[in-house]
Amino acid sequence: MSSSDLENYGWSPRAPSDRMLLSLKMHGAQTSAQVGGKLGITGEAARQQLVRLSEDGLVGEEKRSAGRGRPSVYWHLTEKGQARFPDTHAALTVDILKSVRDLLGPEALDRVIGARESATQALYQAAMSDCTSLKDRVEKLAQLRSEDGYMASAEEADDGSVFLIENHCPICAAASLCQGFCRAEKAVFENVLGPGARVEREEHIIAGGRRCTYRISEAG
Repeated sequence: MSSSDLENYGWSPRAPSDRMLLSLKMHGAQTSAQVGGKLGITGEAARQQLVRLSEDGLVGEEKRSAGRGRPSVYWHLTEKGQARFPDTHAALTVDILKSVRDLLGPEALDRVIGARESATQALYQAAMSDCTSLKDRVEKLAQLRSEDGYMASAEEADDGSVFLIENHCPICAAASLCQGFCRAEKAVFENVLGPGARVEREEHIIAGGRRCTYRISEAG
């Protein structure tokens, strides 16, 4: 991923350290050489920067052995590093949702989620009106999700299915309080991709995954 590509995800890192954090966010644990290769710098330069980030508590390291020889050091984001990525107005959102649930009841919260689901679905359907194939629709959906802050991408699998990958969840705090948001978003995907699409969630941030991943294939 080039430095220009990094700005396509709604979070525009300028400093080299921020680009490293985003690389780890997007691709998971990597060696310093792998990080350097993605950012166009040497592995040693990347290692020095990763050490500084480790001193700040933003990244951690783990050693992985692959047969003979010295184990390789892989770097990953810590909880503090994950927190560098915005969870949109998290505290305020959670407080409002709690108030709706406690004062008006869970049914009212369900109506709020349903209204958000309907509005999002209408927006996505309008944007995807010119897409013909399932692959085109998934790629457009990934673009729309990135614009909404999910750092999303679409990747074609060997079996012909397409993965929708979301490396960040800007509403994670709200979804942790009420997983109705996750159910609603999956329903939106199923509706906008059409009756010929099967959507299966394979990774889930709320369940402890590094990212949310959906396998999308032709039904039947």
